[in-house]
Amino acid sequence: MKLNSKYFEKIRIRPEPQSQTQADAPCCQWDGCDQPGVHRAPVGRHREGEYFRFCFEHVRQYNKNYNYFSGLKDSEIARFQKEAMTGHRPTWKMGSNDSGHAAPDSAPFRSGHAAYYRRIGDPFNLFGRTDNASEASTQRPLRPLEAKALETLGLNADASGADIKARYKTLVKRHHPDANGGDRGSEARLQDVLQAYRLLKQAGFC
Repeated sequence: MKLNSKYFEKIRIRPEPQSQTQADAPCCQWDGCDQPGVHRAPVGRHREGEYFRFCFEHVRQYNKNYNYFSGLKDSEIARFQKEAMTGHRPTWKMGSNDSGHAAPDSAPFRSGHAAYYRRIGDPFNLFGRTDNASEASTQRPLRPLEAKALETLGLNADASGADIKARYKTLVKRHHPDANGGDRGSEARLQDVLQAYRLLKQAGFC
């Protein structure tokens, strides 16, 4: 590499950005200061987008005492902070629509709850199901094991959770060995009842 190459003579050094900025910058707006105002400082609340122009020393002093919430009450500051979480855009509570009518409570539709299985057809009322609609229209078809479990308990597909529990208690008392003087002749029947009730409970029927 030749240090005395002719190409080095054509290289121009770009002037310092700071010095160029200072030359074109307006005067510092601090009273009594004649330095270039190369640093911006926000004017204040309700004047967003407007800035003062200060020199380095005065912008440090200004920022040290600057308080955007000056003059506001604590409740107003708390409200501003809460609205800032959504970008100060309007929000609505979950479960309500634009007409102000609350949507159905979603708690009964969680997995494991009877309503989740028996009303899975339209759990969030997307198609405008009325409260007096028939329960049969929202019931899903019974699975084979569920139908067999209801048959074991001597109930039909329209049985409610209370009916299932009542029937279960009745059959357990009837077939338990203690209720038959220790006779285990109906113990197999008791096991079928216990298994059927356990299946229906896990499926969310009771």
